[in-house]
Amino acid sequence: MSTPEVAAGAMTPRQLARERTKRELLSVARRHLREVGPAALSLRAIARECGLVSSAVYRYFESRDALLTVLILEAYDDLGVHAEAAERLVDRGDLGQRFARTAQEMRAWALKNPHQYALIYGSPVPGYAAPQITVPSAARVGTVLFGILGDAYASGVRPLVTPALREAGGAVSQLQRDYCPEIPEPVVALGVESWVRLHGAISFEVFGQFNQMVASPGDLYAFIIDEELARLGFGGGAESDGGTP
Repeated sequence: MSTPEVAAGAMTPRQLARERTKRELLSVARRHLREVGPAALSLRAIARECGLVSSAVYRYFESRDALLTVLILEAYDDLGVHAEAAERLVDRGDLGQRFARTAQEMRAWALKNPHQYALIYGSPVPGYAAPQITVPSAARVGTVLFGILGDAYASGVRPLVTPALREAGGAVSQLQRDYCPEIPEPVVALGVESWVRLHGAISFEVFGQFNQMVASPGDLYAFIIDEELARLGFGGGAESDGGTP
């Protein structure tokens, strides 16, 4: 595989200039994302700040939606990289800690990158429809969590499957077929519920919904992780961080 230095050395001066401009446009776009939010992101404003006429930016991004897609992919992939790295540091046989470390890294990343988190898990951007190419990146964290669930099921761990959960299994049949066919549908449904519950707590914290309601979101999140570990059959063991990422 070529190194970035070799790849850069193989570029013409024109190609290098184009890459520099594209990086600058993305850097400004990330700052505008923090300042005005995704719905108000403007290619014209970004181009103006970079010293380009508005038409020039379309050589790099064919539309605002194309730029949003790049930013969305960056966010999903950065979260995925952090979750994957955290989970890999844990002994493969320690299923509970693998789940807990992944969950804690999800929250830590969100608190450190609230604007990126809002882009991918907040309100939909009016008029924007995410293309299919975002699906693999969006699935990275789920792949980690369902990988743990699959290892658990293969090792004989059996969560309690209630009649209601068994009935809910059919709702996740496509997910089960595409990503984890080795796990029964009701257990996949339980995994989805856990994933949603984690993101629900993270979203409440990132978007300020815990204000004057929960004094220590970190303690509450640790409790939620322990509850999920028990329901999944892994046992407890999440540690609170006192409310900070």
